[in-house]
Amino acid sequence: MLGTDGRGVPRPALWLRLRPPSRRARAAAAARAGAAACVLAIGGAAITGCDQPASAAPAIQVGTASIPQPAVGGTTDAFVVILNKGPADRLISARTSDGGRVTFRGPASGGSAAMRTVPAIAIPAATTVRLVPDGFHLLITGARPMRGGTSITLTLVFARAGSISVEAQITNPQSGGSSYFRY
Repeated sequence: MLGTDGRGVPRPALWLRLRPPSRRARAAAAARAGAAACVLAIGGAAITGCDQPASAAPAIQVGTASIPQPAVGGTTDAFVVILNKGPADRLISARTSDGGRVTFRGPASGGSAAMRTVPAIAIPAATTVRLVPDGFHLLITGARPMRGGTSITLTLVFARAGSISVEAQITNPQSGGSSYFRY
């Protein structure tokens, strides 16, 4: 209850007077503040990802891959379909499960049918790129023997998307096998 101090000014009761908090009270307040900070940090981290789709597909997807059976010497080409649903990227290297060396080939300038080695293959944003015989494609040299009707793994390395592996079918044009592309 409130009393007066003789001049009519209310005075708080003794039990309402403030005392410095005990150590236990200070420790409990610090623990509550720390817990609140953790909740805010975790909540903030969760909210940051809310603008992302729950099942975001990778920006680069590799469709079908086909390799004609090498006629002689273990040299052949590889043809691949690459779907880019994101920003522009570059195919910077490739390797096969059958060893050997993979280089990138592209049309020589001037509109001729000649091919030249290129350091990388540009993958423009939001497009499908087909690596085909008369355009950009992969040249495989020094690989182990490949037989029609089997498959090997091609691993493509992109500047942004990283490594993506795809099963490549070995086709035998002599027996009627041919490449096919889906996407």
